[in-house]
Amino acid sequence: MKTIKNIYGNFKHYAFLMQQLIMRDFKVKYKRSVLGVVWSLLYPLLMMAVMALVFSQMFKFRMEGVNYLVYLMTGLIIFNYFNEASNTAMTSVVQNFTLLTKVYIPKYIFPISKCLFVGINFLLTLIPLLLVILFTGSGDTKCIINVWYILLPYIFICMVLFTIGVGLFLSSVSVFFRDMFYIYGIVMTIWQYFTPIFYDINILPKKLQFIMHFNPLYIFINSARDIILFAKSPSIIALLACGASAIVALFIGGIVFKKNQDKFIYYA
Repeated sequence: MKTIKNIYGNFKHYAFLMQQLIMRDFKVKYKRSVLGVVWSLLYPLLMMAVMALVFSQMFKFRMEGVNYLVYLMTGLIIFNYFNEASNTAMTSVVQNFTLLTKVYIPKYIFPISKCLFVGINFLLTLIPLLLVILFTGSGDTKCIINVWYILLPYIFICMVLFTIGVGLFLSSVSVFFRDMFYIYGIVMTIWQYFTPIFYDINILPKKLQFIMHFNPLYIFINSARDIILFAKSPSIIALLACGASAIVALFIGGIVFKKNQDKFIYYA
């Protein structure tokens, strides 16, 4: 209880710094960009269009009774958030070594600010997703806004907390082991194909389908798809799994980060 109170106190005390770090990331990302924030809206649409063309037209991939564009885009925006946020969080401590050596700042602010910054971009990508939901599909494949949308914030919050936990772990390990920057790129490529973003899980063998249920990104994506595509609530087990994934990742990431943060300065 005391630890939670201390963390809350630090967040309150350093809220302005967190805000400045997020604003700095926005300025750096969109500096000298003509379209600026509009790219946050265009990127998921362009990615969806390319992948839809490749898999539905070139490879003749079909899903009966399902709006494939919504299916694809839901998976893309969730995976892309995790990919971008965890990667930027991983490099956050190393990139701010000069600041750490000058003033005292709770070091966990850096990976958390990165995850929140990318989270704002994630919220922007929900706008093109909503447009795709409203203006694509017909008949059985038409998606409807339904009452179960009230569960989406819970799923997204669990996803953000899970990403923060992973970000804390990666940002700590990468200080001592810089090869992690390259290894994680390979891990994310494998993870992308191991997550049913553009394909149906039912095409996999039963053993792989069972293993897939231990993939947190699959749990988040599938829970969101149940609501958006099929207008139904995810199972209680799925909702509990979302929360458990977030708690376990935060616990492990927080423990690893706290145990090693005092050593960071020696590797600057």
